[in-house]
Amino acid sequence: MIEQLKDLDELVFLAINQGASNLVFDWLMPILRNKYTWTPVYLFIIIFTIRHFKLRGAAMILCLIVTVGLADFISASVLKPIFKRVRPCNELTLQEEIVPRVRCGAGYSMPSSHASNHFAIAVFLSMVFRRSWKYISYLAYTWASLICLAQIYVGVHYPFDIICGALLGSVIGYWMARLFIKWQPRISKHQVETIR
Repeated sequence: MIEQLKDLDELVFLAINQGASNLVFDWLMPILRNKYTWTPVYLFIIIFTIRHFKLRGAAMILCLIVTVGLADFISASVLKPIFKRVRPCNELTLQEEIVPRVRCGAGYSMPSSHASNHFAIAVFLSMVFRRSWKYISYLAYTWASLICLAQIYVGVHYPFDIICGALLGSVIGYWMARLFIKWQPRISKHQVETIR
């Protein structure tokens, strides 16, 4: 059963890494998965939230930072050393088939820290703002999913790494948002409307 899942994982990986190959994705996907690409977005979230929600906004950002810190620590420092799964770009049996598009890191593959971190952010923000911004969930989950897809396309993660990382991040994002909402009620639609 485990071997069948592994074979399926590799099959889907190659379908994305090889089969979806095109010039647009070759240019776009490395940009999407680059941590520096999204720095302006992170800065905007921090500045916007603190500026408009003051102390409450600062508390939300602090909680979000703790959320990402937990997702990153558990995925990278706890789970990866346990599973010790080699990245597809370092897997010797795939070297003839894989299309490498970025430098392959030396770290382990399972679960994806990119997936856990970005889904933690997406779930947290969706829960906090869902009653005030109608489309926040669609935007947040689409953004996180594209980053995850890029990780497979460039050859650094298997699909199962992404799924596990996304589930881990979603659970952490959900519970941290619950804690924040219990301590500080959701940001209301009225508060958001006063910004416009």
